[in-house]
Order: sequence, then C-alpha cells, then structure tokens
Amino acid sequence: MSRAMFDLLLKGLWETVVMTGVSGSLSFVIGLPLALILVTTDRGGIFQNLAVNRVLGLVVNALRSIPFIILLVAVIPLTRLITGSAIGIAAAIVPLTIAAAPYFARVAEVSLREVDRPLIDAARAMGATRWTILREVLIPEALPGIVSGFTVTIVTLIGASAMAGAVGAGGLGDIAIRYGYQRFETAVMLAVVAILIVMVVGMQWAGDRLARRIDRR
Repeated sequence: MSRAMFDLLLKGLWETVVMTGVSGSLSFVIGLPLALILVTTDRGGIFQNLAVNRVLGLVVNALRSIPFIILLVAVIPLTRLITGSAIGIAAAIVPLTIAAAPYFARVAEVSLREVDRPLIDAARAMGATRWTILREVLIPEALPGIVSGFTVTIVTLIGASAMAGAVGAGGLGDIAIRYGYQRFETAVMLAVVAILIVMVVGMQWAGDRLARRIDRR
C-alpha cells in the first residue's frame, strides 16, 4: 500500500472518529433526558404524565422506525439549514444524531426501568424530593446500564458513519466505496474493514470495562 493511500486511510479514520464522537455526544445529551422523561412520566412514575409519555414515546418510535439510509436523504433540507451543505462531516452529524438519539433513549430507558422500586419508595419515605430521587437514586443506580447502552450506541454509530460515507459524508465508508468498490482495490477494502473491526472491538472493550468499574452492585 502506497504512502498516499496510508495517509488517506488516516484521514478517513480521523473523519470517522469525529463523526462518531460528535454525534455520539449529541445523542447522549439528547437521548438521556428523553429516557428520563419516558420513565418518570409513565404510570406510577415520579412525574407521572401519561399524555406527555405517550406523545414522546410515539415520536421516539417513529424516528427509530426509519432506516438510516432513508433518513440520510429525508433530512437533507434540515441538514442544509443547519450546516449549509448536504455533504461532508458536518452534514453527516445531523442525520447520525437524529438516528442515534432515540435509539439511545430507548436503551437507557431499559436501564432506568430496572432500578429497584423499593429504593425509590425508601427515598420518598425519607422525604426526598422528586428531583433528588432523580439525581441521587435513579441515575446513579442505572449508570452501569446507561454506560453499556451508550457503548452499543457508539458501536452502531461507527457502522452508520461508514454508511454515510457512501453518500458523500467522507470517512472510512467513502474510501471503501471510492477505492475498494469502484476501483476494485481489494487491499483498501480489507484495510477499511480491519480498521472498523479494531474500532468496534476497542470501543466495546473500553465501554464494558468502564461499566464494570462504576457498577456498585
């Protein structure tokens, strides 16, 4: 493999890391509050509001039901409005975030629902406010599961960012399409696949290790 191709792979790796990192961070910032609202506004929740819960659940499910390749095209007007372009790294971050945030919200919701109900009842009995229960009981107890769910979300985003490369987003996916597929350079395709495997395995290992470290059970 030539020096130029090696440099191109490094550039693609950096672009993929940026796309995944920024969209992953945004999905966490958006998805965790969504998960908290879904759990706390459900029947028996500390902020019970069934109307809000049903509407928000419907929106989250609707976004999750759209295949990512279709979402990429469907949000082009919004992407242009936010970034001024429909191609490039910044443009890819918009659909990646829209796809990942509701996905992470549902994953985090599962972890939050697994918190033992007696813990919440005990906090209430001791006079804790609803916000205190949210901050001191619900989130800390669910944190290992939330971290594991976020790890899965990042792994999913790595694959989605490669898919976004097929429509001009850049990154490793773009290199795989332009060189590995269109120019039949098998070595480039294999290199991209190897890099993606290392990224996924490394991210999963780091996420699992962090989740075990913060697990107080």
